[in-house]
Amino acid sequence: MRVVIVTESFPPDVNGVAHCALQTARHLAARGHAPLVIAPAVAGPDADAPCPVVRVPSLPLPGYPQVRVALPSRRLAAALTAHRADVVHLASPFVLGVRGMGVAAKLGLPAVAVYQTDLAGYARTYMGAGENTAWRRIRTVHTAADRTLAPSSAAVRDLEEHGVPRVRLWPRGVDTVRFRPELRDESLRRELAPDGETIVGYVGRLAPEKCVELLSGVCALPGVKVVVVGDGPSGPALQNSLPGAVFLGRRTGDDLARIFASLDVFAHTGPYETFCQTVQEAMACGLPVVAPAAGGPLDLVDHARTGLLVPPHDADAVRDAVAALAADPARRAAYGRAARATVEGRTWAAVGDQLLDHYTEVLRERTAVAA
Repeated sequence: MRVVIVTESFPPDVNGVAHCALQTARHLAARGHAPLVIAPAVAGPDADAPCPVVRVPSLPLPGYPQVRVALPSRRLAAALTAHRADVVHLASPFVLGVRGMGVAAKLGLPAVAVYQTDLAGYARTYMGAGENTAWRRIRTVHTAADRTLAPSSAAVRDLEEHGVPRVRLWPRGVDTVRFRPELRDESLRRELAPDGETIVGYVGRLAPEKCVELLSGVCALPGVKVVVVGDGPSGPALQNSLPGAVFLGRRTGDDLARIFASLDVFAHTGPYETFCQTVQEAMACGLPVVAPAAGGPLDLVDHARTGLLVPPHDADAVRDAVAALAADPARRAAYGRAARATVEGRTWAAVGDQLLDHYTEVLRERTAVAA
């Protein structure tokens, strides 16, 4: 199968869209298919990729330079046509993906759109309004696709409630070889928590929609050390609002896995996650998770078995959940073992094969209609 992946982000970018697009390309190549990636140009050098990558001109998003927005370019249509695609895969279509959808329609190619970003939630966070406008755009883009793949039950429900047709569930995989409990590093733990504190970690973007400031109460808990991994526009403000926290900046690969495994509790605070890959990575490392009872974490965290779900935007609830786990090492260990067992079958190979099934069904439906 010849597949063009049109994505709003691709490594060396570090985010959920980029990571999922990379894993999709890897799986397609590993299964003997022919993927091509089309993505916005980045400021630095390209990362290694399992297939050809075509970059289109882009500009950094004002106020958030880590995000780049593709500019109009003929490269998209030329690359898509030259690859002789059977299927067009649109990863979190918003700007470049919308153009990819238009080219696919002109060429009569089936398109599978992957919903991955809660644009309506972002509109609420950054503008205080604009949710309806965001949903209109989402509905327009995804209605044009042959199939929309949503990463969680909550995302499926949101899309269907807002009138998006042909929605199916397609979750995300996790690298259970890279992320594993055995990487726990006692020397790193002594460096992060020299007084032997319980280490509570957050990993992700430092941006307003992630609500990392909700960890402020956790910072005040006796015998607890907060560790923050990631970067973003909220970084400077968070260093003031999270006194005593250790900020490690952006970490990736094996280094990130070692940090994950060296935590005692993973705390995620963002209420707008369509999936939340870092929760899965924490679970793969055998960590109990504290997360909001909203969006993707509802599928991932089994309350009172693999972690604790708390009301969104509730700093007191986050603090109390962390305090309960910090005070009970046996409970933490039990949750962590259950968490690891829960994700062991969620490999990228398994979910990649599910994606291939979606492609096959879409192609079969197109053939049936044509006949």
